[in-house]
Amino acid sequence: MSGSPFLHPTFARRTALQAGGIGLLGLGMNHVSALQAADMATFKGKSTAKSVIYIFLSGGLAQHESFDMKPDAPADIRGDFQPIATSTPGLNICEHLPLLAQRSHLWSLCRSLTHSTNDHSFGHLVMLSGKSIMPPGFDATKPMPSDWPSIASVARAVTKPRNNLPPAAVIPEKLIHRSRRVIPGQFGGLMGSHRDPWFIEASSFDPNVYGAYPQYAFDHQDKPITVDPNRKFQIPDLSLPQGFSVDRFDRRLSLLNSIEQQRIDLDRAAITEPFDRSRQRAISLLTDPKIKRCLDVTGEPAETLDRYGRNSFGWSLLMALNLVEAGVNLVQVNLGNNETWDTHGEMFPHLKNQLLPPTDQALSALLDDLVSRGMLDDTLIVMAGEFGRTPKVSHLPQHYKLPGRDHWGPVQSVFFAGGGTQGGRVVGSTDKTGGYPATDAQRPENLAATIYSALGLPETAAWHDDTQRPHHIFEGAPIAGLF
Repeated sequence: MSGSPFLHPTFARRTALQAGGIGLLGLGMNHVSALQAADMATFKGKSTAKSVIYIFLSGGLAQHESFDMKPDAPADIRGDFQPIATSTPGLNICEHLPLLAQRSHLWSLCRSLTHSTNDHSFGHLVMLSGKSIMPPGFDATKPMPSDWPSIASVARAVTKPRNNLPPAAVIPEKLIHRSRRVIPGQFGGLMGSHRDPWFIEASSFDPNVYGAYPQYAFDHQDKPITVDPNRKFQIPDLSLPQGFSVDRFDRRLSLLNSIEQQRIDLDRAAITEPFDRSRQRAISLLTDPKIKRCLDVTGEPAETLDRYGRNSFGWSLLMALNLVEAGVNLVQVNLGNNETWDTHGEMFPHLKNQLLPPTDQALSALLDDLVSRGMLDDTLIVMAGEFGRTPKVSHLPQHYKLPGRDHWGPVQSVFFAGGGTQGGRVVGSTDKTGGYPATDAQRPENLAATIYSALGLPETAAWHDDTQRPHHIFEGAPIAGLF
């Protein structure tokens, strides 16, 4: 490849063949650059080139054990942990988040985000799409084409690509239940699968292991676990699978479709001129060394890996930093698959020993690097789950030796940093049990609007379906108290 790394270079035939590896990367041909220039130019405003890192804690973070402690409440409400002071006077958080406590001048909280569901699947859809009402035809067991599009899909569809990169990515894997069903809410839904975000599959799924493997892997019921030594966090394979020959490539352009399993989309794209342009841009993703370095985070300097943590949480947030610095507008980071944060039992030891330490370390390292690189003002960080946890500690002795908390949609704490938000602020409050908003209740629609605003989208922004019917993006106002 010659010339600038993100332009349109020419390629040898062998390099063109390697484009088939795009499907293994998790990137369809329609996910790159300006393939949808004709039908996706719904946002014509001037881009502010800001980025968002949406950290999603599948399973639901307990507000009492993180950012909304109730130390004066009865024992069955306050739990086992103690609050500690932060660098912001009057703001206390959990004792097991000491590094974040030192950096509270960089971040803020919304303690009053609320919605109506205690169901994992619908909760995922609500918080990943920013829409509180159930879509028609919703199925908790699988994604449906009638689902609301995810925030990542909307960002991918209506924000301008930068540096020849897809506008939105999800790392390090899709959200999958231990039963191997794919959790709804992550995809294009009504927009169509061709508008899914770029799924970067850097981590293979293991239904028996939760958390930040390998250092902090655990089982919710404390059953013995074996971390597969072959399970690695790595750049996806960019080469063609065995069995696809040059001759077959010559005979059928749909070789790409065979790899990507998107026959309809590719057949449609193959007859248009933008297909060839998008293919060249896709190939540039595979051949540019800068893109490979973004994804190959385990090869970072030892000092960097030690700061973030040599585990899937640390690697994921480091990859997110690399991607937004390279030009991806929105990166959704799934910190833990298989509803890792679903702490019905053994809650206190698991949060203390397996979940909060790697989150505290990796998120603090991300904040430090965004500050040192001058990127924090232009990068919004959001951290949330599908819901919070019940005000009262509960115990399910038939499943767990020790107590925990159950699902709780009425309130959760959401973490914000950068992107124009002011550090050291708290928006909203909860009642004395930490169960319901007491002041300044916010909805998922407000969360989504905060993200879209940080991406530079105007309030009139819309996406268009295949019939050219516009769908308004903003369904709430950004959370004003953060700014």
